[in-house]
Amino acid sequence: MLTDGPRQDAYHRAIVGNPELFAGKTVLDVGAGTGILSIFCAQAGARKVYAVEASSLARLAREVIKENNFQDVVEVSECRVEDFRLPSEEDRVDIIVSEWMGFFLLHEGMLDSVLVARDRFLKPNGLMFPDTATIYLAPCSVPSRFDRWNNVSGVRMQHFGRALRHQGSDKPEVLNVAPEHLLHEGHVVTWLDLKEVTADELDAFEAREVLVAQRTGKLQGICIWFDCTFPVGEQECRMPTDIVLSTNPAAPETHWKQTVIPLPEGACEDIEQRDPIAFELKMTRNKESNRRYDLQLTLLDAEKEEHSLPCECQMTKCILMKAHLEKMQVDV
Repeated sequence: MLTDGPRQDAYHRAIVGNPELFAGKTVLDVGAGTGILSIFCAQAGARKVYAVEASSLARLAREVIKENNFQDVVEVSECRVEDFRLPSEEDRVDIIVSEWMGFFLLHEGMLDSVLVARDRFLKPNGLMFPDTATIYLAPCSVPSRFDRWNNVSGVRMQHFGRALRHQGSDKPEVLNVAPEHLLHEGHVVTWLDLKEVTADELDAFEAREVLVAQRTGKLQGICIWFDCTFPVGEQECRMPTDIVLSTNPAAPETHWKQTVIPLPEGACEDIEQRDPIAFELKMTRNKESNRRYDLQLTLLDAEKEEHSLPCECQMTKCILMKAHLEKMQVDV
């Protein structure tokens, strides 16, 4: 986190920038790492911060917290949050902060542990930082994967590139996707209210969609990213505005980048603006490790799938249906 400017800035603005939410409050920092979020909370005026870190980083966190003179506010516990206990069984905290997100939000993340902390320790009207999360997807081009081997210092290496793609064809890739390589602005796979969502509801997500291409390009994969939002207070000097940590391709780069499911060589095709792209994406917990998720992408026949109404694609049935709906509105 220390070298990831966008995510550190988002947490700093959400915590230190909202002192009215933290002043005099008790906070639980889940997966505290080096303790920087705990220090942010202390800087914002928290009365007590419980920093829980399962790894040996907890010992370093104690030194960092002492270095910043917050050892009387921040108490570090070296344990899993599942094993953590507050001083009294009746105690509850006002706020939970955590940087729990993994690749495409959930893969190798620690949201389950945060939900355990929420259910055991958070007051009924307590706050979560972040408090919502959204997963998006969009069809995309991936020229860095498919086109880079067309010319390597004047040498064509297409067979080598094809062999590399075949070797990794069953694995999603974490990389930066340029915003101009998205063929669609992004479709919401799921939106999570972190005050309400349960661990069981995180077991599987599914999107079966027909998206209309918003620009011309080569369909070479499906790009997945996420946004998280934070609570905001109402200071007299400003109107509350959303604080968002975004991994959108158009946002500043984070260590999460984007996750791309590349298409098989034979499935890539040239796409024109307003072409329909039909697919099904399944995101399910790995049976052997509940912090890992498996992705399964299936391309579908856009002519056989049901389109949303009105649909902006250039298929004849959708053009006729759109014209019919517009005529009905005029008649009314």
